Amino acid sequence: MRAPDPVAFTLFGMDIMWYGVLIGTGFVLAIILCYKRAPKHGIQSDHILDFAIFLIPASIIGARAYYVLFSWENYAGDLWKILNIRNGGLAIHGGIIAGFIVGLLVCKYHKIDMLELADLVFPTVALAQAIGRWGNFFNSEAHGGPTDLPWAVWADGQYVHPTFLYESLWCFALFWFLLWLDKHRAFPGQIACLYGMLYSLERGLVEQLRTDSLMIGSFKQAQVLSFFVFVLCLALYIILRNKRKRS
Repeated sequence: MRAPDPVAFTLFGMDIMWYGVLIGTGFVLAIILCYKRAPKHGIQSDHILDFAIFLIPASIIGARAYYVLFSWENYAGDLWKILNIRNGGLAIHGGIIAGFIVGLLVCKYHKIDMLELADLVFPTVALAQAIGRWGNFFNSEAHGGPTDLPWAVWADGQYVHPTFLYESLWCFALFWFLLWLDKHRAFPGQIACLYGMLYSLERGLVEQLRTDSLMIGSFKQAQVLSFFVFVLCLALYIILRNKRKRS
């Protein structure tokens, strides 16, 4: 596969990038699904709209800030370069952290059970990730090292691992699995914890193939964070499950 033109279309003289179109599509579908499924989690659908109003800008700002922070040498002293996200440079972990903070505030304001909101939202986060990852394909970024596999993509003058594709397929599967499990969940928080564990497992493995990873010293940042998130979600899963059994 070879990446097509990163420009989706031109509007009033401005190029609209596939990167933004795909991320926007992921956001919209996630919000629609949450809006429709909210009552099943004891949440008013209108509260999802309140959540979305703050979630979208906060997630984008968080994802950009996270990426810039861990690659500061490429952005230091250039404010426009920091603000220009049209050519890529968003880190999903930063977006999730920012979204989690917004979720806490919305839950406190509307008196919503945070575990219910998390179980509602995280399957759709996986869907949004699955769609948004294709933006990396159009930008010829976030790929792996050289390979001769038949599904390799052409980037930087060679055939490389399409790590965006690996993550996209995993996240699509994760979305459907969590959506199914949500109908049979054993306790509040189960879906969110499984998302944290299963996504972290995939990200830790696929990150090993990537050649553009953000770093913490000699360690890949995404792998370090994925390890801690996996352990935290596993511990929380056990605690919540045991609490449910006792009650």
